[in-house]
Amino acid sequence: MKTKKLTYCILFLSIFMGQKTKAQDWANLNKYQNENATLAIAEPGKNRIVFMGDSITEFWSPTDPDFFSGKPYINRGISGQTTPQMLVRFRADVIALKPEIVLILAGINDIAGNTGPSTLDMIKDNIFSMAELAKANHIKVILCSVLPAYDFPWKPNQNPADKVVALNRMIKEYAEANKMVYLDYYSAMANEQKGLKTAYSGDGVHPNKLGYQVMAPLAEKAINTILSKK
Repeated sequence: MKTKKLTYCILFLSIFMGQKTKAQDWANLNKYQNENATLAIAEPGKNRIVFMGDSITEFWSPTDPDFFSGKPYINRGISGQTTPQMLVRFRADVIALKPEIVLILAGINDIAGNTGPSTLDMIKDNIFSMAELAKANHIKVILCSVLPAYDFPWKPNQNPADKVVALNRMIKEYAEANKMVYLDYYSAMANEQKGLKTAYSGDGVHPNKLGYQVMAPLAEKAINTILSKK
């Protein structure tokens, strides 16, 4: 009986400590800490480019690895993250890596309410703050449109479609006003219901390989637009 109680105590303690550790690292700064520490200093002329985002960015590497192969592209996406979490880790996962360009793709998880309710103004403020931090550190910015989403499989009936359209309008207007590149994934991937085309996704939110292959040339065109002006 004592052994059983001890086992339960140990199990409870391990769960509690695990949750406590996760809560303390709310922005998941630990995820790329070792990779960032061992990453070589960016060489002049190598045009290091960081992709900053959530699961849509993180899953790009394993789903379509050819896009990143042999290029100075660094994936710093973390599944499930919202813009305040990205803003907290922006210095460690972007600025400290000294890239030439950062692509910021964020906002869909905020609309889903992953870390609590967020207004569109709250979301765009966080995205714009990341852009301004990059600019202050001489990093060129590509602001990406949020991908279309008609519904969320993990949190249905949130009606995100029109919110995505409105947020993208805010991002585009800000990019134009601040002479930043606006990368429009949305127009190439939306269906008539303002959702993600079924050919490009299995769940209506995350791109499949074909979806990423639609995004890839758009991303490279945006990158080359900046690099051609150097």
